[in-house]
Amino acid sequence: MKLSSITLAVATLITSTINAQKVQTTQDSIREFYGMVFPLMKNSYVQRDKVDWKDLQKTVNTNLSQYTDFKSSLKELTTIFTTANANHCAVYYKDKKFAGNFKGVTTDDFSGQWLKKFQSKPGFEVKVLDNKYGYILLPGISINGSGEEINKVAQPMYDAINKIKSSQKPEAWIIDLRQNTGGNCVPMILALYDLLGDNKVWGILNEKKKFESSVRLDKGKYIEKKYTTSYVHPNGALIDKIKVAVIMNQATGSSGEVTALAFKGRENTIFIGDHTNGMTTTNTVVELPFGATFAITIGYDCDRNGNYYDVIQPDVSVIRQDNFDDLLKDGNVLEAIKFFTTI
Repeated sequence: MKLSSITLAVATLITSTINAQKVQTTQDSIREFYGMVFPLMKNSYVQRDKVDWKDLQKTVNTNLSQYTDFKSSLKELTTIFTTANANHCAVYYKDKKFAGNFKGVTTDDFSGQWLKKFQSKPGFEVKVLDNKYGYILLPGISINGSGEEINKVAQPMYDAINKIKSSQKPEAWIIDLRQNTGGNCVPMILALYDLLGDNKVWGILNEKKKFESSVRLDKGKYIEKKYTTSYVHPNGALIDKIKVAVIMNQATGSSGEVTALAFKGRENTIFIGDHTNGMTTTNTVVELPFGATFAITIGYDCDRNGNYYDVIQPDVSVIRQDNFDDLLKDGNVLEAIKFFTTI
């Protein structure tokens, strides 16, 4: 789930009716809740013009009239998201996620080594391979919070990368996003600041896929439009011209894809592995009644040059050749080393 600072024009609906009347029945709760979901979708969902809202709302309202408790009624969110092809929208309520019904990846799309690593719930790792190459494993990071809170997550990762940069001076770097299923891209990108440098790193397109806004890095600050949303304290020289290999696969999704996009257009960079998951759309988070939150898709992600990708394709395809037990036998890492050692 990629967070955006964009303010929805219809967000005022959220507070305008919550206290209008005291909820007395289950059906009152259901009407209040969906009375906000539908306007948000109809006014802000990026593919809103492709949906027959009159027919969809009629179907959902008929279904909703049959529910006798509020939580069960949230199943109709799946109807809305599936019909609207909203594969990146989701509502979160009491630790449960309600999303559309879409075909996703299965275990057959991955190697045993990948599954073993994934099931171990890996954290951030940084080390040196073969005394020459920096290696960063960057899994998904889920955090909502202020710039200060994001900095507390990003700074230790940045410092760990910076320490190896300064002390061991790797010849090149591998950024491994194979375990990165998403979350919040801000701490991910800030951790990689030294490799990205003071540049525009990604952007947002509107519903017509026209450029709307960009995100850039400047002296460790993460800047959306004109606003600094978080930061790291940088140290030492940038390495934004050094060779970098970005490894990805079909699990690389949402904010993991934005992190990959941040390297699109960067010189001396190669993309290795499998295509990404295809969640290359921008979400913003809106509060709904009764403690629910709504991640709604409001735009398309693009690279620093304004290019949109349904999925990010690798420059070098490597399928199911993972070896997290011995990275120097990993097919993706071996292709990265080929790139590093080619003049």
